[in-house]
Amino acid sequence: MNEWWRGAVVYQIYPRSFQDSNGDGIGDLPGITARLGHVADLGVDAIWLSPVFRSPMADMGYDVSDYCDIDPLFGTLEDFDALVARAHDLGLKVIIDQVISHSSDQHPFFAESRRARDGDKADWYVWADARPDGSPPNNWLSVFGGSAWEWDTRRRQYYLHNFLPSQPDLNFHNPAVQDWALSVLRFWLDRGVDGFRLDTVNYYFHDARLRDNGPEPTEDNIPAVNPYEMQDHQYSKTQPENLDFLARMRALLDEYDARTMVGEVGEGPARALRVMEEYTRPGRLHMAYSFDMLGPKFTPTHFRSRVEGFFNAAPDGWPMWAFSNHDVVRHVTRWQDVGAPEAVAKLAAAMLLSFEGSICLYQGEELGQSETDIEYHELTDSPGFKFWPDYKGRDGCRTPMVWEDAPQGGFTTGTPWLPVKPPQQARHVAAQQGRAGSVLETYRALLHWRRASALVSGRSTFFDLPAPLLAFRRDGAQDPGSVLCVFNLSNKPQSLPVDGLAVLDGPAQGATLVDGTLTLAPCGWVWTRCSPTTSAG
Repeated sequence: MNEWWRGAVVYQIYPRSFQDSNGDGIGDLPGITARLGHVADLGVDAIWLSPVFRSPMADMGYDVSDYCDIDPLFGTLEDFDALVARAHDLGLKVIIDQVISHSSDQHPFFAESRRARDGDKADWYVWADARPDGSPPNNWLSVFGGSAWEWDTRRRQYYLHNFLPSQPDLNFHNPAVQDWALSVLRFWLDRGVDGFRLDTVNYYFHDARLRDNGPEPTEDNIPAVNPYEMQDHQYSKTQPENLDFLARMRALLDEYDARTMVGEVGEGPARALRVMEEYTRPGRLHMAYSFDMLGPKFTPTHFRSRVEGFFNAAPDGWPMWAFSNHDVVRHVTRWQDVGAPEAVAKLAAAMLLSFEGSICLYQGEELGQSETDIEYHELTDSPGFKFWPDYKGRDGCRTPMVWEDAPQGGFTTGTPWLPVKPPQQARHVAAQQGRAGSVLETYRALLHWRRASALVSGRSTFFDLPAPLLAFRRDGAQDPGSVLCVFNLSNKPQSLPVDGLAVLDGPAQGATLVDGTLTLAPCGWVWTRCSPTTSAG
């Protein structure tokens, strides 16, 4: 079971919004522990916890001030240990976020680093002199808007921050920083975690010469909402030195049994597949978490090109696919023009869970949850304030989990940190539990069926079909044989010939097979057992 992660389904929990146990309106570790039965009943293999470490919460925990302790908002180290023990009792692995590319500006290391240029931690962060005119050392931009450089009056230098000014970048060119980061991983491995989701894994190293980034080629001259998207970030991230550090992390994990690392690889379309291939070569990351399916594109060509493209580029690598997470608009809302929300939710579930690779589900996805419409006075997310109204930030996908038809959806007895609104309240767990055909029961059925099929580890053979049809066969190296997967990515019925299939033997939505012709209703789909020679089209 050392490679349990290969083909696994991981359920992402955003701790602030999963379950509040003490009425303060913020989810916590005891709340998560109390609700782990729901996750286990889905049939997933692991959970991924977004950050729960000590933090000023300028970026909701992605600004860490103590990497080896739990923030009191979420509980204690003892609460964390109890959560891990309960998850393991339920057969769930535990993956935790690690945000080591940058820290909080409240971290003691940064306080010491900014104090003087000759102290013990002076070179632990990325510092640079101003240009002669006082401007920043180069043109690098922050993901959250503005320059990636912030002037510090104490050192009379600029420091690098790829995100908020309160998230200074650590200097991984310093071997002592690398050693410290590995010690953090070891602390949590010794505490029993099964792996790490590595936040912004390709941001660890920057170009030591601080060369300017060039422009990102575009098809038009219309400026992006966020000018960060207008730059080709060839020097501010994804540097060659990163690969050696990935090897050091992998060597550490290999000292332990059955542990895994999945890296969040944030790259533009032109480089994404190449970087995922490089980062998942033997001796580096176990998996690369892809951004490629987190956008608006909903075409057979796009999905096929991502899956097929990865394995063509990286035959020895392994991807993790997702449709939603805590940073993007929920996919039922992104793809709402395709059909009714429940139909889109079930179509998306069937597609995602059939793709070759490992899969990540985001909390609430199993309910068909939609994006919450956040008003300006409800905002908590810094980028939302910066780019309102064209970009409303990430609060809309982070609103609380809804468990029942009760005030605040059963999430809290207090006032939730983000609102629970009627469209989200309507999609609660209790209303879907045990209801045949609900989105929740569809996820459970698909996950149960998938576990005993070639969809876990079988290789993919795509068929050449016109849009809006997507079809492929997953062939296992041995029993349980092959599975044919066909999807109608539209709101109109579609038909196609299928060769070598007599009956449909598997889960389906709006699918019929008559005399070798498969007909799919709008948003229809089918998984069916088949022979290794079955083809579609």
